Amino acid sequence: MSRRSSNQQAIGLLARREHSASELRAKLEKYQHDDVDIDKTLDWLQKNDLQSDSRFTEDYIRHRSQRGCGELRIRQELKQRGVNDDLIAEALRLADIDWFALAVAVRCKRFGEQTPADFKERAKQQRFLQYRGFTHEQITESFNHNT
Repeated sequence: MSRRSSNQQAIGLLARREHSASELRAKLEKYQHDDVDIDKTLDWLQKNDLQSDSRFTEDYIRHRSQRGCGELRIRQELKQRGVNDDLIAEALRLADIDWFALAVAVRCKRFGEQTPADFKERAKQQRFLQYRGFTHEQITESFNHNT
């Protein structure tokens, strides 16, 4: 039984979904490919536009925002996946997402359109939105929204 090459394994992984270069490196290391082979594979994939951190970042932002995640959480998740801070900042800037409107939609979907009646309920909703990755300003504005 022959072992698959790092190119074959990387292409197989990319066929399922976009990956950052850092994610691919970690997965290929798990399959016990040596560092030189991994470097060559990643270079080849990037030169042939099969792997792109930029494309991965754009796709990730779109997917996670559609799932109700805010900018701060998405930024942190991308950092954990090894994406460059400058690339994250640029992709978030170019993303056509109204984070304030998204915070309102996420809050209303989870808790209904009524504003919280008391401090305890407001704090609960704030914690939820904070966990989802929305900024203080976005959270505050979500309570001021009248539907």
